[in-house]
Amino acid sequence: MKNVTLPLAALAVVISMVTLFYSQSSSELVYVDVNKLIDGYKRTKVVRAEFEKKAKILKSNVDSLVTDWQKELKLYEKERANFTKKELELKQQLLANKQQQINNYQQSIQRKIQESDKKATQTVVNDINDYIKEFGAEKGYQIIFGASGGGNIMYASKGADLTEEVLKGLNAEFSGK
Repeated sequence: MKNVTLPLAALAVVISMVTLFYSQSSSELVYVDVNKLIDGYKRTKVVRAEFEKKAKILKSNVDSLVTDWQKELKLYEKERANFTKKELELKQQLLANKQQQINNYQQSIQRKIQESDKKATQTVVNDINDYIKEFGAEKGYQIIFGASGGGNIMYASKGADLTEEVLKGLNAEFSGK
């Protein structure tokens, strides 16, 4: 009986060490630099270009309304000496109303641009998150941290940085679409 206990104990120690080794290697702590992923992702450039084009059109609409209003104001300044008191009051009220409408429109456009930018950025972030989930599952990682320069990862060894590997795969997937 004593002869069986020693080999069983040795076998238990070996199994424990193997289990410990595999559990440590599968829970390796790794991270990606989120800012580098967003900047290096090809879709970010495409989405950003589309956003800039749309924002430029919206801003040019506002600019043309402001220019028209300024022309009206200059014309009013030139011709105001010819107006009666009632016409002056009416024209001033008209110009003030138009200016208020332009201001409201301008604020609306700013909100629309901000919402569009937020939506575009979220689309890119969702792509990255979805890819990292697949990547992590495929590679067997327990956790992939996201570093963004805000102090959440203060130090990590170079080997723990998966940013370039993830970026290559992410861009390859986007190019294949």
